[in-house]
Amino acid sequence: MKPLVVKLGGSTAGKAQMQRWIDALASAALPLVVVPGGGPFADQVRLAQKQLGISDDAAHAMAILAMDQFGIVLEERAARLQRARTEGEIRHVLAAGLVPVWLPSTMTIGAPDIACSWDVTSDSLAAWLARQLGAKSLLLIKQTDEHRHCSTVTDLADARIVDAMLPEMLARDTELYVAGPQALAKLNWPLATIPGHRIMRRRIAEEMGAR
Repeated sequence: MKPLVVKLGGSTAGKAQMQRWIDALASAALPLVVVPGGGPFADQVRLAQKQLGISDDAAHAMAILAMDQFGIVLEERAARLQRARTEGEIRHVLAAGLVPVWLPSTMTIGAPDIACSWDVTSDSLAAWLARQLGAKSLLLIKQTDEHRHCSTVTDLADARIVDAMLPEMLARDTELYVAGPQALAKLNWPLATIPGHRIMRRRIAEEMGAR
């Protein structure tokens, strides 16, 4: 069974929702992989780039390392979470019945198919990992419910709810879901289904026209 890839947004860092999401993900009855956002660690990279004149290439690598840092924070919040850096480690953790928290630096820094740009955030990196794992579904956990006004992946990018590269990075056969505080309030434990709203790749009329 292919795992669900779940990106836990860095915007939840330090908020009560963060621990509630962690507890829910740690209870999951379905296999899943947690992708951490950059959170306050990525914010410090943005600040440092302005203050120190750091190149986009260097800032990109530092922002990915910020995801590693937030992942380490998440791991120690639940006994079932265990960090993993490679696809092999992810599969090993899953096989043990645990929940891998992906630290992306090993697989993504210097990867030729990942642009060194702030247009690529943890949203797109989660989509990239889903592609590597052959995952059929990707869940993005956000600190907002504004996604409920969006029908398509492009709508999400235009509203800046996700990064600009996500529509391109998301594999054609990967279903995208987005969940916010409202979904968290309705969760049943143990987590057995994907929470949030499914987002279409294109509007229905566009899908019909493409056939």
